[in-house]
Amino acid sequence: MKKSKDAKEPKRYYHISSVAKMYDIHPQTLRLYEREGLLKPSRSEGNTRMYSAEDLKRLDVILNLIRELGVNLAGVEVVLNMRRKIEEIEGEVNQFLEFVRKEFFEGKDDEFEARKKALVRVIPGRIIKIDRSDD
Repeated sequence: MKKSKDAKEPKRYYHISSVAKMYDIHPQTLRLYEREGLLKPSRSEGNTRMYSAEDLKRLDVILNLIRELGVNLAGVEVVLNMRRKIEEIEGEVNQFLEFVRKEFFEGKDDEFEARKKALVRVIPGRIIKIDRSDD
């Protein structure tokens, strides 16, 4: 029997030792990143660190900044905070654009289609300044 498309697959979690092997780092390094607030793995009932796919993506970014760009931990924190703020701003901009789309364009599809099909395209009126100095 096939699973429905709406059914979510269970999230996969990784133990600290597995993550350390995958990324060729010492488990103590992962603990340091957690102490510094760079990573926040979830915990099992036995208080074991469990890393999700999102945690691994974040770890990819952290290691890229450290290994490839030579950024220290304080710099990594700044970069991650800036990325979070940028994502928040993008979300707000998308909400605003959706509001504008609904407010100004919803229900005007017929008008837009009529303009597209017109033989002579009519450009909306422009304001022309008239010099009345002769009066």
